Amino acid sequence: MHLATQEHTGMRNDDFEEPRRGNPPLHSEKIITDRKIFFLDLKENERGRVIKITEDVRGRRDTIMLPLEAAEEFLDALQRILEVERDLDEME
Repeated sequence: MHLATQEHTGMRNDDFEEPRRGNPPLHSEKIITDRKIFFLDLKENERGRVIKITEDVRGRRDTIMLPLEAAEEFLDALQRILEVERDLDEME
């Protein structure tokens, strides 16, 4: 897995983000795996800030918008999933 961040690479937002719709992102991250690319964009609109998560698999894109107020709960749930996965690996 490869993680590229705008801060660490000095790249512009348009090097990371999918074609723009609406406001440009406040910050972008890009994660590259075998055949998938994940874009994580911190965006702001009239209702507040959101994390736009886009999965690109060979040109096919799916996107979810995660309200920033739910981000901590989302992160906690991901952490619990990773803990269960580690426990399963230890049992094998």
